[in-house]
Amino acid sequence: MSAPFVGGRRLGKRDPKHDPRTYRLGRVLAVRLPAVPAERDWSQNVPYQMWGNDRFGCCAFAAHAALVATWTKAAQGLVMLSTETVLQNYALVTGFVPATGANDDGTILLDELNVWRRDGLHRPGQTLDYLTAYGSIAPTDVVGIRRAIAYLGGVLAGVQVPQGFLDLGLGETWDWDAISDHTPAGGHAIALVGYNAAGVFFNTWGARTFMPWATFTRIADEAYGLLSRQNWLGVPGTAPTGEDFDALLAEVRAA
Repeated sequence: MSAPFVGGRRLGKRDPKHDPRTYRLGRVLAVRLPAVPAERDWSQNVPYQMWGNDRFGCCAFAAHAALVATWTKAAQGLVMLSTETVLQNYALVTGFVPATGANDDGTILLDELNVWRRDGLHRPGQTLDYLTAYGSIAPTDVVGIRRAIAYLGGVLAGVQVPQGFLDLGLGETWDWDAISDHTPAGGHAIALVGYNAAGVFFNTWGARTFMPWATFTRIADEAYGLLSRQNWLGVPGTAPTGEDFDALLAEVRAA
């Protein structure tokens, strides 16, 4: 079954897979990290792209590209994945065939995260991008989501998109109360890259977009905090926030 296609935008997140071994990161962050700032936005002036998600159900890997761009712009120097590389990663995890578009069946986010951590995903140059660690955060845990964005630079989230949001222009606010068509259209992966008291900033289909917290907690069905030593640490070995990455990682692995 191919990923849903609506008006030059594809969905492509498959139903969540639950593994009891997955770290419950929300609890760890609450103990280890300081109070959550009232707002934090890493997405300003990041040149997000469509990354092929207008043609294929590669949203999980477009979200990966958006997170890498967000992290590196804040911590090191901007690293942008090409559409070709994003589709290469989609193929690596799911069996999608870029040359023909075959097996465009979407992605289970936990499968993506496990390959990213264990085997690495493609990135520019002759290197692979290895995720250091990840853990789940309950989508209803707004404080936990905010804390992971503030101190880890972003969250990979899965949402169930109502048709009314697909009828909006790219970059228009996703507000459940502002649309009339709440018919479920399918699952979608997004990169959460900023927030304020009212809601969360995220990248989808190449556009920095906003949704109120009440909308996010209604439509989200999974969320993951990500620790990326490769992308989130600067030359001195510290995160842009000054947090001790290794101490946090030790806490996660001990949980």
